[in-house]
Amino acid sequence: MSEQEVKKENQAAEEQKDTLILEPVLEKAEETKEDDTKAENVDEKNKTMEPFKNLHVIVVTSGKGGVGKTTSSAAIATGIARKGFKTAVLDFDVGLRNLDLIMGCERRVVYDFINVIQGEAKLNQALIKDRHVNNLYVLPASQTKDKEALTKDGVEKVFRELDEMNFEYVVCDSPAGIEDGALKALYFADEAIVTTNPEVSSVRDSDRIIGILNAKSRRSELELEPVAAKLLLTRYVPSRVKKSEMLSVEDVQELLTIPLLGVIPESTDVLKASNSGNPIILNEESDAGQAYEDAVERLLGNEVPLRFVTEKKGFFGKLFTK
Repeated sequence: MSEQEVKKENQAAEEQKDTLILEPVLEKAEETKEDDTKAENVDEKNKTMEPFKNLHVIVVTSGKGGVGKTTSSAAIATGIARKGFKTAVLDFDVGLRNLDLIMGCERRVVYDFINVIQGEAKLNQALIKDRHVNNLYVLPASQTKDKEALTKDGVEKVFRELDEMNFEYVVCDSPAGIEDGALKALYFADEAIVTTNPEVSSVRDSDRIIGILNAKSRRSELELEPVAAKLLLTRYVPSRVKKSEMLSVEDVQELLTIPLLGVIPESTDVLKASNSGNPIILNEESDAGQAYEDAVERLLGNEVPLRFVTEKKGFFGKLFTK
């Protein structure tokens, strides 16, 4: 072997040695870079800051029970899905679920929200396809599990999976008040629909919920844009407002100081719809159904005139005002 060939062989050996040394170093550097990227998306309390890719989280909440929150969750989720958006509606009221009844799917419940969180079922096994709208799915609450089973990490896991499944909206039906289930429901919210009746106690309790949204939501903890809270006024009776038996829309807005999403008139159609498992928004002849449709339009950014806030005139009333 010539001297030149020996030199080339030695040079090749040295290059191979350098490669063997550098490869682990480069791999380590790449791992460090990945860790740094992850660290950028996690704050000092180890909360993920990574936003959802597609998912917009809406919580329907109230300070007081019996204001029509579950009825509103069902109607709004149905309305959004009818506009063509892939939507899920989730029941956060562990132990006292009602959403499946109003959505008319109680007989099809096999797995629930808690089963998914605890790894006893996959999310697509628990999601129930709505029988009215193709791109709407229901995730019921558990009737038997303990409320402590609903964890923040578990809720986030479900939301991340919904996001990966290309859901665009998730509507969270929150328990009333400030119990743990309600706090879990509102924590990840991008938008909150604060549901209240036009009475002082209901409005006062709703004001408390707005304070919690501003203080205990994920957005507030991570110093992001605040949760967009909007007012949904339910069971409104203009004739009672006129007699000063009920707060007016203006009174409630003055007390809560959040934008008005809609006013839902008192209607016997709502109870009939709930009992039959058909969200009221599907009844296009009902004033309440039309009012929910208007609220969904506003929620999606469209301007719609406010209806059903003045007393309807009877035949003779119309006659004498001509």
